[in-house]
Amino acid sequence: MVTTGLLAHLRRARDHIDRHFAEPLDLDGVARVAGVSKYHFARCFQEIYGQTPIRYVTRRRIERAQDLLRAANLTVTEVCMLVGFASLGSFSSRFHDLVGESPVAYQRRWARRGAPHVPGCYLFMAGVLATDEKQSERSPGPDAGRTVRA
Repeated sequence: MVTTGLLAHLRRARDHIDRHFAEPLDLDGVARVAGVSKYHFARCFQEIYGQTPIRYVTRRRIERAQDLLRAANLTVTEVCMLVGFASLGSFSSRFHDLVGESPVAYQRRWARRGAPHVPGCYLFMAGVLATDEKQSERSPGPDAGRTVRA
């Protein structure tokens, strides 16, 4: 049974993994973030999140690799290193186990589809799309430079 206090510590450790998944992580270090022994941490983490801490790190790395393979112009080797794998062979093997196809096949399939669809609301929030008011502030309209007399 995991207490509320311990749950907060486990969340802090999971957040640490989410922020640092591309770096070398060891069970001792992540358990230290949670403030418990590595054995207790591993048991409680699996109880709460349904997977071991190591599997969670691997899944986060593969999820990030999927993002990079879909959207970035990087080689599979570059993606492998960016997400924290030390070996291209282990990366390819884990990727295939979790995704169901090799990283190269995944990247090619997404390249044929073209760029992923980006919702307009995201573009608006990111400032790529401007409202009519902002657009008129950015670019001069047809009456730019004219003096208006009253």
